[in-house]
Amino acid sequence: MLTIQGQPARVCSGAINRRQLLQIGGAGLLGLSLPKVFAAEESAHLLPKARAKSVIFLFLFGGPSQLETFDLKPEAPAEIRGPYRPIRSRTPELRISEMLPKLAAISDKYSVIRTMTHTFNDHSGGGHYLQTGKRWQIPVGGGFTATPQDWPSMGSVVEYLAQQAPGGLDRDLPAYATLPNWLGRLQESGQYRRPGEYAGWLGAGFNPLTTKVDKRDLNDNPYWRDCSDTELSFQIEGLAPEVSVSTLRDRATLRDQFEQIQRRLDHGAGSALDRHRRRALALVTSDKTRAGLDIRREPAHLRDAYGRHLFGQSCLLARRLVESGVRFVTVHYDCVDGYSWDSHRNNEDVQKHLLPTFDQATAALLADLDSRGLLEETLVVAVGEMGRTPKANKGWGRDHWSTCFPCLLAGGGIRGGTVYGTSDATAAYPKEHAVTPEDLAKTLYWALGINPEMLLLNRENRPVPLVESGSPLTRLFS
Repeated sequence: MLTIQGQPARVCSGAINRRQLLQIGGAGLLGLSLPKVFAAEESAHLLPKARAKSVIFLFLFGGPSQLETFDLKPEAPAEIRGPYRPIRSRTPELRISEMLPKLAAISDKYSVIRTMTHTFNDHSGGGHYLQTGKRWQIPVGGGFTATPQDWPSMGSVVEYLAQQAPGGLDRDLPAYATLPNWLGRLQESGQYRRPGEYAGWLGAGFNPLTTKVDKRDLNDNPYWRDCSDTELSFQIEGLAPEVSVSTLRDRATLRDQFEQIQRRLDHGAGSALDRHRRRALALVTSDKTRAGLDIRREPAHLRDAYGRHLFGQSCLLARRLVESGVRFVTVHYDCVDGYSWDSHRNNEDVQKHLLPTFDQATAALLADLDSRGLLEETLVVAVGEMGRTPKANKGWGRDHWSTCFPCLLAGGGIRGGTVYGTSDATAAYPKEHAVTPEDLAKTLYWALGINPEMLLLNRENRPVPLVESGSPLTRLFS
């Protein structure tokens, strides 16, 4: 316990705030330099209680319409209310789409935020914002390439903290994984590696373990329905399937010999890179990692329940990974070949594909986690980077609209059967309880027992807040 200006401040719990920390460091208290104080703060990042052990982040990239999902407005004019009617759920306040019957039947298991909002009306910028809690300098209409200057994702922060813990580099599985591909890999020609899911300036060693599923022609059905065992295989990104584990280890051994000589010449330069390379090698050669990625070990009836499509099988794999100890799993629902949440035209046809697969897989995930006793310790989040315009365009689609969109939260102590926030008459703007990406990020960190007020040292060794503003939505939890 320290006393600052006559007031006690607890350090070891991580509850010390940034202002107090600067006061301590600036005064040189107890002979500590400011860098040492921040190093001590990093080691004291945990809150006394965590609500969840893991997060499954279902990222509906492209922006689902609020008016076709969780915020229907049946009294609005036809050009606003859309083609679907609301149906009854177990949550009296929830106006849920008729295209989500499975989720309607279990709405007592989750809460819906109707008032997510921000002003970055762009896919890449919004995608980075939602995955990091940081509004960043992503060019509108561009931002197709992740850079080392980007803000670290929530998952990368979880990976970073896991690696700092005792034995953190000896884990068989990573703390952070991304499924089924990096965001953008299945878009158009796969040339866009969109920002948001990476470690950015925190360092490449904290990027996610990423799988890849190649795009194939599945019986003239390019939308990933009816995936069989031979048609769908999750490989580790960067590892060719024909390369055996023993070959990889042999190559690493030979490379180690050369690098040992090189390091002697360089007087130890590159040791950090070596540390992360060894970590990556340990993950890809781990039997536990490969077993966790093998969904063929799941019974056929459960795979059917999730849906034999890419999103469904990715959700099943996410459950396998958190069950094995992975703390943060992002599942990108990033569709291709015209079926996209970015529904500028033919909105009705688009939603007839996307909503049923989202409904099936998400409901199955919640039910599966619940039956295994994992839902209380796993926070499930389903959200896009934006919503859609209240008024439909001439092609009966909806355009970009970031000022009001929904987010589903379940498990991890969330009070199910609740709705948070109210939108206006056309679901265009929040009417009460607006929620920002910063609020959401702080909520996830808080639920994981990570102090959302903690500081990180950036590339210039300057302390920066993990999330600059906002507050965790503690009232959503029981």
